[in-house]
Amino acid sequence: MSEQMSQHFDAIVIGTGQGGGPLAVRLAESGRRTAVIERHLFGGTCVNVGCTPTKTYVASARAAHVARHAGDYGVIVEGEVRVDLAQVKARKDGVIAESRNGVEKWLRSTPGVTVFNGHGRFTGPHSISVTGPGGQQQALDADAIFINTGTRATVPEVDGLAGVSHLTNSTILELTELPAHLAIVGGSYIALEFAQMFRRFGSRVTVLVRGDRVLAREDKDFAEQVQKVLSREGVEFLFNTEASKLEPAGKGIRITFENQTSIEASHLLFATGRTPNTDDLGLEHAGIVLNKHGLIDVDGQLRTRTEGIWALGDVNGRGAFTHTSYNDYEIIASNVVDGETRSVDSRIMCYAVFVDPPFARVGMSETEVRKDGRSTLIATMPMSRVGRARERGETDGFMKVLVDAETKKIIGAAMLGIEADEAIHTFIDIMNADAPYTMLQRAMHIHPTVSELIPTLLGMLKPLT
Repeated sequence: MSEQMSQHFDAIVIGTGQGGGPLAVRLAESGRRTAVIERHLFGGTCVNVGCTPTKTYVASARAAHVARHAGDYGVIVEGEVRVDLAQVKARKDGVIAESRNGVEKWLRSTPGVTVFNGHGRFTGPHSISVTGPGGQQQALDADAIFINTGTRATVPEVDGLAGVSHLTNSTILELTELPAHLAIVGGSYIALEFAQMFRRFGSRVTVLVRGDRVLAREDKDFAEQVQKVLSREGVEFLFNTEASKLEPAGKGIRITFENQTSIEASHLLFATGRTPNTDDLGLEHAGIVLNKHGLIDVDGQLRTRTEGIWALGDVNGRGAFTHTSYNDYEIIASNVVDGETRSVDSRIMCYAVFVDPPFARVGMSETEVRKDGRSTLIATMPMSRVGRARERGETDGFMKVLVDAETKKIIGAAMLGIEADEAIHTFIDIMNADAPYTMLQRAMHIHPTVSELIPTLLGMLKPLT
């Protein structure tokens, strides 16, 4: 296509995930003529195959779990509690459709935004070719280009993989019948969330972990407690196992390990990480070289090494969560639109694992602090001390906080327990305020909540030995 036929824009956004969609609208509202390119589903990973659908499944799984244990609370539920996965899926599909359609309608109705359906590839540092569903091509160019193409599920190469049916975090959400026996390869966040939810749905679940424990990035005490909770619910774990061969076995799959032992399962889910969607963008034409992980390196302002090109969301390796992607958008918008100088380098990392009860963390772990070697104070408290946990009959877990002994600033905190994913924000906010822990310790909190025990926890600080 000739250069004369190229449509010129002030900005082009590739991808409509949690960062790309809002950024396109913000750019247009600032008076910039903006093109946004989406090759598949509006809303990105979170809306379509990530947070939104999985958390609807978590909600359904919890409803089943609570119903089965209703008698513990004096509530009588007659008969067996069963889960209709087709109805669970239908509810999930409805929630997704509302979110996805909302994103698309928002973009198409925003003045100054032009939506292109198709796959965008660089043809030069500031030019993009969009290949539509029917193969038609359109040429676009812009002074500023923002890459928000996300990631996809990683499936490792295993002998026999092509001969068996297998699932990812995306395709498992399309099942309408419960697996009789679900084997899950992986031991981190996605693996554990699916393990618990499908066990609560009624499937037999076996988690195949390559190492010697789950949640390898977290402190051992938290990891062991999470495993204990899931094991109590009937989730089975096999450690130090790595699949070396897959083959059909009746209506299911036989998984053989490197030590030649094997198990059979009706379904196999790979929860082994994410692969960046950067391999088919023509980045070489823009002078962008990927790092060894297939990610796009950026500076603190999320600029790539090519002037006029930014990368936000999972593809930049500066965070792999919906909230980090949205914060990327906020940083870019502040810098590009508002003329500020915000940097991702000052961001304090935080996240949660949405098992039940949830695990949440901000800042450094105890393991990281010990390696760092700084003088540190630590305090821990079991959730059984928390009135709300006792009243709800959910006392699993504990909370932990780490404080720099010299500055009195909180450097890390983690919580496993009822409403930990909400209560952790008490720590997140005081850390972002760069205030000493005493400000939080002396605050009056509402009773009865989980957060009310955080000042008490801080009063228990002692030197880390």
